[in-house]
Amino acid sequence: MNLQSIFTELEKVDSEFFDRLDHVSRRGLFSTLSRKTVAVAAPAIMASALTKAYGQSSDLPQNVVDVLNFALLLEHLESDFYEIGTNVPGLIPDQDKPAFEYIRRHEELHVKLLKMVLGSKAIQKPAFDFSAKGAFPDTFTNFQTFAAVSQAFEDTGVRAYKGQAPNLMNAKPILETALRIHATEATHAARVRYLRGQKGWIPLASPSGLPQVAAGVYAGDDNVIQKGINLADLLAGQVPLEGITEAFDEPLTKEQVTAIVMPFIETPN
Repeated sequence: MNLQSIFTELEKVDSEFFDRLDHVSRRGLFSTLSRKTVAVAAPAIMASALTKAYGQSSDLPQNVVDVLNFALLLEHLESDFYEIGTNVPGLIPDQDKPAFEYIRRHEELHVKLLKMVLGSKAIQKPAFDFSAKGAFPDTFTNFQTFAAVSQAFEDTGVRAYKGQAPNLMNAKPILETALRIHATEATHAARVRYLRGQKGWIPLASPSGLPQVAAGVYAGDDNVIQKGINLADLLAGQVPLEGITEAFDEPLTKEQVTAIVMPFIETPN
């Protein structure tokens, strides 16, 4: 992989990302590097830190490789989606363009990091169909459709990372980084939902303005039982069901996520 070309691309990373890395540097990981150098070299540095515990990427436990490749598929999907969308003239309103540019850059970083950690075990990027087999025929000509698909991807991504976290318990450094990505995906989701006039959190299992084809994105998000406690019964008359479900975000299984994203993946003839 040509690191110099990656570094050149990453020089465009937003200041919020710089600030997050500054915070990490104060904890010592990047203490010897300048702010700009840290931001430019972030994927390579973080990949090195993640694989240090295992020696080489080939030493990663197979279950970790499987989770990271699953995450890489989702990040490829999102990265390509935003790469196309942000380069279509006039698609995104001027006031919303910076937010989608930031999200695009973050997804690019996620892809680069995961590919560096996986090395030769990284999956090949498939071809994508952002119409979802015709369900969204105007994804890149209608901003409302583009934003709806963005919301579906981001809300799915948040729940997907949460669902896979238990499978990384035997790889703590990678689990910690996956949780950092999860937190960033959550900020993406809240921002996109806000731009679409939705709440930043998910009420019940509401489709949140998405068409029925995306119903699986919110499957199970109307759960009111946490750690065996039925909060609907406990808080009856005090907190409405909607408020209870908004306070908790549920995970999705790999199978559920796969069912959501498969329509966006082109099937070889």
